[in-house]
Amino acid sequence: MPDTILLIQMALLLMAIGAFAGVLAGLLGVGGGIVLVPAFFYAFQTLGYDGPQLMQMCLATSLATIIVTSVRSVLSHNKKGAVDWDILRSWAPGIVIGAVIGMFVVAQLRSNTLQAIFGVLALIVGLYMGFGRSEWRLGQAMPTGLTRAIQSPLVGFMSVLMGIGGGSFGVPLMSLYNTPIHRAVAIAAGFGVLIAVPAVIGFLFVPMQTGAPPLTIGTVNLVAFVIIIAMTLITAPWGVKLAHAMDPKPLKRVFAVFLVLVALNMLRKALGW
Repeated sequence: MPDTILLIQMALLLMAIGAFAGVLAGLLGVGGGIVLVPAFFYAFQTLGYDGPQLMQMCLATSLATIIVTSVRSVLSHNKKGAVDWDILRSWAPGIVIGAVIGMFVVAQLRSNTLQAIFGVLALIVGLYMGFGRSEWRLGQAMPTGLTRAIQSPLVGFMSVLMGIGGGSFGVPLMSLYNTPIHRAVAIAAGFGVLIAVPAVIGFLFVPMQTGAPPLTIGTVNLVAFVIIIAMTLITAPWGVKLAHAMDPKPLKRVFAVFLVLVALNMLRKALGW
C-alpha cells in the first residue's frame, strides 16, 4: 500500500511539473530541460529518492523528453521552411561528439558535483536571459572551420551537463552570429535531437546502483518521461495562447530572475550550506 501511495504522489508531482514546463515553453520559448532538471531533483528528493545518482537520473530523463519535443518542433518548423539544414548538417558531427563526451562525464560524476555544474551553467543562462541584448554580435554569419570545430562540441557537451536541448546555448549563440531568431529557434530544435538521442542511448546503459524510482531503465525514469510528454503536449498550446494575449518580454526577465534563484539554490545544496 505505501508503494501505491508513493506512486500516486510521484505521478501527481510529475503532472504538475509537466504542466508548468509546458506552459513556460509555449509562453517564453524556453527549453523544458532547464525547468525539468531542478523540478525533477526537488520532486524525487522529496519522495525519498536522494541517492548519489539522483542528478544523473534527472539529466537523463530530461534529455529523453527532449527527444520527443525536439523532433516535434523540428517537423513543425520545417513545414514553415525555418530550418536551415546546411547549418544543422555542418554542426551535427561536433554536437554529437560533445553530447557523447558529456554523457560519459555525467556517468562518472556524483549528484552534488552535477548540482554544482548545473548551478553555474544555469546562472550564466539566467544572467544572459536577463541582461543580454539582441544587438550583441560575434560575427555576421555562423562560423566555420576551427571556430565551428570548437563551438559545436561545446554546445553538445554543456547541454548534456545540464540535461537540456539546443535552445539555451544554441539560440543565443546563433543570435550572436546574426541568425534571425525564428531561424535560430528552428535550428536549435534540431540541435536538441542531436544532443539528446546519443546521450539518452548511453544513459540507458548506465545503471543506478541505489535509490532508483519505479520503472527506471539505466538512469532514465519511464514514469517521468511518459507523464511529462503527455502534460507538455496538453499545456504548451496554452502557453502559446498566453504569449499572443500578453507581452512575454517582461515575463522573460521574471523567469531569468527565477532561474538565477534556482541556480543559486542548486549551488547552495551542492556546497552543503
